[in-house]
Amino acid sequence: MIPQIRQILYATDLSQSARFAFGYAAALANSFGAQITILHVLEELSHSASVQLESILGEERWHELHDRHEQEVLETIRTRLEKFSDDMKEELISCPFVVKGMLVRQGDPAAVILAESETGTYDLIVMGTHGQGILAQAMVGSTARRVVRMSATPVMVIRLPDES
Repeated sequence: MIPQIRQILYATDLSQSARFAFGYAAALANSFGAQITILHVLEELSHSASVQLESILGEERWHELHDRHEQEVLETIRTRLEKFSDDMKEELISCPFVVKGMLVRQGDPAAVILAESETGTYDLIVMGTHGQGILAQAMVGSTARRVVRMSATPVMVIRLPDES
């Protein structure tokens, strides 16, 4: 049986490795006539960091700043994702693709990617990983590793090639 790839979930942190991985998502979308949903996850502050800021600023001031800046950050990320998509369309002109949607979520990246893959009708998850340090050959980033290990949806993890 040949798998049908119609919906691709592309998870990005807007890093160089994620940008490189998008080329694979676009090539697959072009080859299969699939649509891409772009997902970016903003990590929330740890509980201890949040408690420290609340104790320094006061509960009311902290919640006011958090709520006000949360919307600003979400809008900034949405704008960056739109620009990223436009840049990729210009860069990959010979490889047309359709972006079905852009999602910005907050939380633990692996958990949010897994939750989105379960709620959507995705046939494939594409994501980049950072290869850093001496263990780069043996290890995949912790987010990618958790997604691969726990996902019911097939996952393609792309590592930025060495610059040699």
